Amino acid sequence: MTEEKKVVGLLTEIKTLLSQNKRVMNVDDLVAYTGLSKSKIYKLTSLRLIPMGENAHVRQKFFDKEAIDAWLLGKPDLSDEFLEQKFNEQLLKRKRV
Repeated sequence: MTEEKKVVGLLTEIKTLLSQNKRVMNVDDLVAYTGLSKSKIYKLTSLRLIPMGENAHVRQKFFDKEAIDAWLLGKPDLSDEFLEQKFNEQLLKRKRV
């Protein structure tokens, strides 16, 4: 590995560590912080199973680091089966209305 590649790798690692010190995170920050995939995060947001900002004037999703930490420590069910069940429940509720 060349010196240049080592430096780039170290800078990338530093950037990742610094982004985890943010209080407010976007989806990309949350992916890096939690290790969850973007698709799983979008599923969780659409089902409202993850704590997120409620500003109706902002289209992008934002997440409070402290709320995410508390949510993660609460051991949420993140299995695909659980998420699919919740999604199907929402579909049934929408059909009834």
